[in-house]
Amino acid sequence: MNKLVKQQVFKDPLYGFIHVDYVLIKQLIDSFLFQRLRRIRQLSGVQMVFHGAEHSRFSHSLGVYEIANRFLSVPDIKQALDERKQLLFLSAALLHDIGHGAYSHAFEDVFGVDHEKIGARLILENKELRKILDTVDHEFAIDVASILRKEKKFPLIEQLISSQLDVDRLDYLERDAYFTGAAYGHIDVDRLIRVLYIRDGQVVFKLSGIHAIENYLIARYHMYWQVYYHPVARAYEVNLEKIYLRVKDLLLNDFTFLSNVEPLRKVIENPEDLENYIQMDDFYINGLIASFTKSNDTILRKLANDFLNRKIWKYVDQNEDNEAKIQSVLSSYTEEEKRYFTSFRTVQNSTYHDSGENFGDQIYILLESGKISPLKTQSKIIESLMLSGTKTDPKFFYQKP
Repeated sequence: MNKLVKQQVFKDPLYGFIHVDYVLIKQLIDSFLFQRLRRIRQLSGVQMVFHGAEHSRFSHSLGVYEIANRFLSVPDIKQALDERKQLLFLSAALLHDIGHGAYSHAFEDVFGVDHEKIGARLILENKELRKILDTVDHEFAIDVASILRKEKKFPLIEQLISSQLDVDRLDYLERDAYFTGAAYGHIDVDRLIRVLYIRDGQVVFKLSGIHAIENYLIARYHMYWQVYYHPVARAYEVNLEKIYLRVKDLLLNDFTFLSNVEPLRKVIENPEDLENYIQMDDFYINGLIASFTKSNDTILRKLANDFLNRKIWKYVDQNEDNEAKIQSVLSSYTEEEKRYFTSFRTVQNSTYHDSGENFGDQIYILLESGKISPLKTQSKIIESLMLSGTKTDPKFFYQKP
């Protein structure tokens, strides 16, 4: 657990500086797989709506690491975690997104892969990463992977990295709000850190910080509906998913491509193929799509041109009032065209829910008496928002004629 002779810093627009003290963390940042995250956008199709959203998984991962580092200033956390566990927490925070593929979630949806499971495998199987992690001890990589897999071996660390209020969400909400220009994503991270305590292995927050928690949850809700689930961003990602689908179908029919689709073909054939999976970043996919604009396949050419030239697909709410219009659109396509140029998609989200059974699925409040109480019991705002239920938004997307 060697420390650097001199602390290294990264200048960051949110935190001023990101601080690196351990040799291990510097080596992980310098690794091929972590540097690969520079070539994967954090927000995928959202950039088509908010032009400033050019930030990468690399900058987000550094941000999550920095918040984890600041969490270690909390006396209760520092006391609960020895130095090895602190380094485990920092490493897992840094590497939590190491398994993301090109354009992130759109890739996962089409090819049925899970970036957290892939990330855990990369930590265990990638020679460079494993060699770096093994410098701590030969169980360290296994322990980092177990945190990504949520195996409950280190429940407190898992809760700090993946829960209703964790280091991952605290960074991406603030960072995404900053780069999209959204005014409603600001979170009082410093206040949340100051009111954080550990009781019986459970993260709790002092009652005096409840307003910061309410603000965080409402900001999260607004960010999902105004940014992440923006219909234009969703339309753009549907377009990308249809490109993947068409390529997948053409490969099954031995179509001859003009460009190198081998890494993609191998992952389609075997989603467990890590060597080819890590070759696919946004740069690779963008190059492929640019080549598809010259394809001999009409459908693929149309899809690629739409994607590269921001020809956003149309969309309507999927409801009774629009049923006639939806059927009219569907009837204008052949069965093959329907497969690639139309899509029904539904998203849903709620401000807060506490029905899960996992550690961290509820936010708990530490009362002045020392008792622990669920958030909804202490916050009438959150209780009322929970009672209002989950908002659902079903839409029908289709290519412009």
